[in-house]
Amino acid sequence: MGDPSAFQIFAVSSVTMGLSYTLAKERIFAPLRAWLGGSQTWFGYLVACPYCASHYIAFVLVPLTGTYAIHVRPAWGLVSTILDWFLSSIFVTVIAAFLRVGFFFIDETQGLLRREQKKVEAEAEGRIPPARAEPPRQGPPA
Repeated sequence: MGDPSAFQIFAVSSVTMGLSYTLAKERIFAPLRAWLGGSQTWFGYLVACPYCASHYIAFVLVPLTGTYAIHVRPAWGLVSTILDWFLSSIFVTVIAAFLRVGFFFIDETQGLLRREQKKVEAEAEGRIPPARAEPPRQGPPA
């Protein structure tokens, strides 16, 4: 089997990002994080941190999907195979981290827009007074 395509690397990285975020932040896995001690214990931290969790998810997904993007030159048998797996998994993890930053940026931007829209709607309905511009500040007394 040949080297993975850019799409396959992106797809596996996207799945890694999604699974690690879900495991580390979403409510459905809150009992698991609590049972493992949250971010106060070593095992808990491994599932409470999206970046940490993405490593272990990539370690599983890379061989399952055959997404070996990095190959070492020396033919050292099992050592080369392990290095291919390890380095390719780290590569997928790093791409997943960049995708996570993009995801958070887009998500936060949407959150700001939703909050601003709710504020405008509340002002229009008269539930809160309209925002007023602050009066110009006076300089220190002369």
